[in-house]
Amino acid sequence: MRRSPSRRGSAYALTALLVAGLFFGLFFFYPLARILLRGLDFSALDSSAFLLTSHSLLFTFYQALLSTLLTLAFGLPAAFLFARFDFRGRGFLRLLTAIPFMLPTVVVAAGFNAWLGPRGWLNIVLMRLFGLDAPPVAFVGTLGAILAAHVFYNMTIVIRLVGNVLARLDPRLEQAARSLGADSRQVFWRLTLPLLLPSLLAASLLVFLFDFTSFGVVLLLGGPQFATLEVEIYLQAIQLFNLPLAVWLSLIQLLCTLLFSVAYTRLVTRAAVTVQPRPAPAHPPRTFTQRLFVLTSSFLLLAFYFLPLASLPLRSLTRLEADLGQRGQVRYGLTTDYYEELFVNRRGSIFYVPPVQALINSLGYASLTILLSLGIGFPAAAALARPGRLTRLLDPLLILPLGASAVTLGLGYILAFGRFLTSPWLVPLAHTMIALPFVIRTIQPVLASIPDRLREAAATLGASPAETRRRVDWPLARRAVLSAGVFAFTVSLGEFGATALVSRPEYPTLPMAIYRFLSQPGGLNYGQAMAMATVLMLVTGAGILLIEKLRLPGAGEF
Repeated sequence: MRRSPSRRGSAYALTALLVAGLFFGLFFFYPLARILLRGLDFSALDSSAFLLTSHSLLFTFYQALLSTLLTLAFGLPAAFLFARFDFRGRGFLRLLTAIPFMLPTVVVAAGFNAWLGPRGWLNIVLMRLFGLDAPPVAFVGTLGAILAAHVFYNMTIVIRLVGNVLARLDPRLEQAARSLGADSRQVFWRLTLPLLLPSLLAASLLVFLFDFTSFGVVLLLGGPQFATLEVEIYLQAIQLFNLPLAVWLSLIQLLCTLLFSVAYTRLVTRAAVTVQPRPAPAHPPRTFTQRLFVLTSSFLLLAFYFLPLASLPLRSLTRLEADLGQRGQVRYGLTTDYYEELFVNRRGSIFYVPPVQALINSLGYASLTILLSLGIGFPAAAALARPGRLTRLLDPLLILPLGASAVTLGLGYILAFGRFLTSPWLVPLAHTMIALPFVIRTIQPVLASIPDRLREAAATLGASPAETRRRVDWPLARRAVLSAGVFAFTVSLGEFGATALVSRPEYPTLPMAIYRFLSQPGGLNYGQAMAMATVLMLVTGAGILLIEKLRLPGAGEF
């Protein structure tokens, strides 16, 4: 007896959710459960451990709060700029502010290093102009470097979330307020700001969550002396081999991020304001004050985002030689030596493979991540697109990794799969676990928007569920699937937190190789780090542009 198409579709959805649930259970919940069980054992901890925990926790909150306030201070004027004014270069500048959000942390750290580091362009120019022996600008290794990089990363969240609400506010409200005698300042404080407050709080909480779980930026630009919870977990687990303390810190980190994620989810559901169906068209600046605001804001945004990104490839093509015989003389010239050195193993050791091998490893890991994330994510997204009690239960569980720390996940893998740490398979599995929620969230809305009548028509013509998915779902969801695949590729290519804990030195990824070369002295190591970061920036940048091209209209900003 043949089963009906609806029953076969339900069986397919149940199987897809079961596979996704098993994958999440084995590679997400089980490692976190191991952390939870180990973290509840206080016997291996002493008073110094709790003192270190309180210090790391306080500094993590402190730097995240400062970063969030600075991001709001710079992001709100930028959101107002893009929401209200139309000017030449507006689209390019808006895209420029969005690119860093998807760039790997090592690329951003290398960009700021190439611009403001000891061998960066600003110090080179100042040393040459004033004949100085030492770099006058001390940027890398300071709290200011961490804060600047966090603003660089997360300002686009404020621009997009707050700016979209600002652009969609019903203009009749402002017109009514002005007709009652309110001036511009009163309109902002009594009308616009209260309406923006829910989205402003949501953006602030999201920025704070990203800053709270920041790892690569703090480690690469701040250093071990600025040890947040993430950095301290890495130091205790990898360098000091103090797993009990690392597990305890991971438990604290996990609880904090869980609370922040729940608060953000609840806040977003309440962030409704009176808006127009479509954004109000931006207008050119009319008054002198408006023109000055647009010009100044555009110049500052362009300088802040363009200089670090442009300094990176320029520095990778420039060789510098300090002439110690003459005070402050710096000689430089164009060269491709740093790129040629990427193919050379100077140490001749299997644990220090040529940098190009790290790129090959990263491409291989990224390819496996695409196959795994799409193979699990597409059926799961199709099942979640079907309304039901089971899907409503599993839907929030499948997005929990979005709020989890990659470093904590990596430590969980050490505890759960310690016997397999010599295997390179843990890296693509960790990358898949990080990319899978993004893949599901990209594909699910598109599949849910496909009218059921199209599938029913295919079924009445004799099409099986598999044939319906191939001839109905796939053509309509193809762009979203390709976008999700590219997203998984870029996430895997730049992932640094979990990789730093589970990768093997003989199988390094490109971000790990960049971190290694940046940590070693010498101009050759520095130049190779710049070259590798440039390659990584170009590859991920191409992925970002492809995602923007494939992204469907109205698919959301993130």
